[in-house]
Amino acid sequence: MATVGRDGYIRLRDDIRYYSVPYIHIGKKLKISYTSSEVFIYDSYNCVATHVRERKELRHTTNPEHLSPKHRTIMEWSSETVLSQASEIHEDVEFYIRKVLETKRYADQANKIRSGILNLARKVGPARLAAARRLADSHGRYSSLEIQDILKTKSEQVEIEEETADIPEHENIRGKEYYK
Repeated sequence: MATVGRDGYIRLRDDIRYYSVPYIHIGKKLKISYTSSEVFIYDSYNCVATHVRERKELRHTTNPEHLSPKHRTIMEWSSETVLSQASEIHEDVEFYIRKVLETKRYADQANKIRSGILNLARKVGPARLAAARRLADSHGRYSSLEIQDILKTKSEQVEIEEETADIPEHENIRGKEYYK
C-alpha cells in the first residue's frame, strides 16, 4: 500500500522508483502489486495503472494519459516555446530558464518550474522577476519556490555590497616580509 503524491506518482519501495497514476487518484492510498517485469496499481479491486517495471532508482515512469489536462499541456510545451516566452519577459528570465533546463534531471520537474516562473511574471512584473532571478542565480538555486521566496521577502530589492579584497593595515597582521 502507498499513497499517491501530489505530483501524481506512487513510489514502489523495493526499487525506489516512481510510477504515474491517473490524476483522479491523487492523495488516495492504493495497492501496488508487481512481478519481475510489470507493476500493477489497484484502487480496491480495480486496476487503475499498469507499467513495465524499471529497475533504475529515483526515476519516474510516466504514462501521459495519467496527467491532468493542465499538467499535460505543460508537458507538451517545447523548450523553444518556453524560452521565447521567457525572452519576451526579460533576457535574465530566459537565462534562468536555460539554467533550469541544464540542472534538472527530469523534464517533468523542469516544466513545472518553468511554468511557475512564467506565471510569476504576470503577478510581479518583469523587472522584479529579473532581479529575483539574478539573486537566485548568484546563490546557484534554480526553482520557482526559490524565486517566490525572494519575491515574498522582497530580497531582490536589497543592494548587496561587494566585498573588498584589500586587507586593512594592522600591527597584528603579518605581511609577506615576515616570511622572508
